[in-house]
Amino acid sequence: MSAESRPERSKTRRSPAGNIAFALGLIVVLATTVLGAFAAVALLLHAADAAPLSSVVPDDGRNALVIGGIASGGATGLVLPVVLFGMVKGTPETPRVGAGPAGRKLLALLVFDVYVLVVATVMAQLGRILPEGITTFVAVFVVGFSWMPLAMIPRERLGLGSRQSE
Repeated sequence: MSAESRPERSKTRRSPAGNIAFALGLIVVLATTVLGAFAAVALLLHAADAAPLSSVVPDDGRNALVIGGIASGGATGLVLPVVLFGMVKGTPETPRVGAGPAGRKLLALLVFDVYVLVVATVMAQLGRILPEGITTFVAVFVVGFSWMPLAMIPRERLGLGSRQSE
């Protein structure tokens, strides 16, 4: 237990306009996250015969591809507006994101999306030998946790960290 009874609070207060701008930004990010997930699933599985991956994915493995589409579309919907907001808004503590770093972040997002969709497609192949329920159950964990080792790599090692000039 520390000697201080309560944490020290900042004396600065946000203006009502700042609170409204923050709320609108949060709504935009959450909406693009949800819409991105729906859009990815709709693009991958819009019709059983006309879908781009319909000949590759068995019927019992379609849910694995849906899980991958939700992960990839949700990540894209979350990261894209945050990067775009970072290019427009800056403060002395957190300067604007330049075109080069923003491009690297979006390229990393593209690589992540491809990785998740490849993992989901491989997991969908389990539908050839396992029933749909088991395939879906396994796919949730494999697709959901397959990117965790990548998330543990320091951002600076991937060239995505902020460079501070001294």
